[in-house]
Amino acid sequence: QVQLVESGGGLVQPGGSLRLSCAASGSIFSINAMGWYRQAPGKQRELVASIFIGGSTNYADSVKDRFTISRDNDKNTLHLQMNSLKPEDTALYYCRFEGRDYSIWGQGTQVTVFS
Repeated sequence: QVQLVESGGGLVQPGGSLRLSCAASGSIFSINAMGWYRQAPGKQRELVASIFIGGSTNYADSVKDRFTISRDNDKNTLHLQMNSLKPEDTALYYCRFEGRDYSIWGQGTQVTVFS
C-alpha cells in the first residue's frame, strides 16, 4: 500500500521560512489533486493549499502571499514553501493525494513558530 511521508517541519522564529515535502513510497496514478492541511491543538483540520491536475492552485486566505505549493510530477512529490511564518502557523501539517477513487493522507510533520 502506498504511503505518504512528510518532511521538513521544525522549529522556527517568526518571520522565518520552512519547506515541507511529501513523498509517496510507491507509484500513484491518476492523481486529481494534492494538498496540504494543518491542525492546531484544539482546532479542526483545515486546508492550507491545494494544487490540481491542471496546475491551478488554491490557498487559504491566512497563508496567501506567504506560502507556495508546488509538485514534482515525475516523482509524485509535493512541496510547501512557507515564508514569513507566524506563531499562528504552528500546527501539525499533513499532505493528501486524491484520485477518483482514493484519498491518501500522510502522518504529519510538526511546524512550531515561536518567539
